[in-house]
Amino acid sequence: MNSIQPLFAMLPGAAASGAEGPSPFSMLLPILGMLLIFYFLMIRPQQRRQREQEQMLKAIEKNDNVVTAGGLHGKVVGIADDVLTIEIAALKAERVRVKVARAKVESVTKGKKDEES
Repeated sequence: MNSIQPLFAMLPGAAASGAEGPSPFSMLLPILGMLLIFYFLMIRPQQRRQREQEQMLKAIEKNDNVVTAGGLHGKVVGIADDVLTIEIAALKAERVRVKVARAKVESVTKGKKDEES
């Protein structure tokens, strides 16, 4: 056993007395690294997607084609503060229109688009 003790003393970072533990900063470094990775891989991209969604909702205009969270496809024919009037069908002389909350719009296509009916 006496021959093993000198080998441990030669290891880098080995304390002279052998009773000292690792510094608190060296234990905190991996945790900070994981938090940094978590921020750049999850939090930051989510904030960017949220900003893009808000900009898209603010830019909705009349005659834009939209798809709602419920799956309705239609053309915007009226805009109020937080409510959009969407035309989803035209039956003979009548038009079918629904009111949808602006926040429930999933995607927007600008301008007129030929519809297959």
